[in-house]
Amino acid sequence: MPIKSYVLRQGRLTKAQAGAIDRHWHEFGIDYRDQVLDLDEIFGRYAPRVLDIGTGMGEATLRLAQQHPDNDYLAVEVHRPGIGRLLYGMAERGLSNIRIINHDIVDVVNRQLPEESLTSVYIHFPDPWPKKRHHKRRLVQPSFINKLATLMKTEGQLYLATDAQDLAEFMLAVCDAAPGLINEAGRGNFSPRPLWRPLTKFEERAQRLNNQVWELIYCRRI
Repeated sequence: MPIKSYVLRQGRLTKAQAGAIDRHWHEFGIDYRDQVLDLDEIFGRYAPRVLDIGTGMGEATLRLAQQHPDNDYLAVEVHRPGIGRLLYGMAERGLSNIRIINHDIVDVVNRQLPEESLTSVYIHFPDPWPKKRHHKRRLVQPSFINKLATLMKTEGQLYLATDAQDLAEFMLAVCDAAPGLINEAGRGNFSPRPLWRPLTKFEERAQRLNNQVWELIYCRRI
């Protein structure tokens, strides 16, 4: 059985979240199937495509989609309350440039996404799995990053962020070793925080705790 990089902590769906899923999933949700998606057909246009991995309650995704209507955002999230909140926010703002997949991102990357289809990929504040015996459960593993790189267009960019230093160093080592990915800050270095990136709830919590946030930016050059 494949090792999961997450534990489902579903929590309770609010009435508004459940209602948003009932009303809008058929329009903006993508049911998981073991086949490659036609993203132009799904979004109804050809546009720069952003893969947003682990969107949480969707605040950052909503803000970016609103600020950049010429981009399409593919949000992948396993927790239904977050999906409900994202759909509710889309309806509230009248956004149509987001699609959502409620499934394990590893399956999505390995089976659903076309090669060289992504302009940007975001992995912001993934579960750090701090205990050494759990490091195999971390999302950022060589096989995952190597596959992800094949889905990015040439000059496509991968953005990562975490407030866990051990995970930051782990991700730096994995991504620096990935064929075709170039560290924008130079091998072995972290990047400054991108000014365009909205604060996530995880980052706001890190700031309250005075935790440092480590940033990584990579570009596909093959």
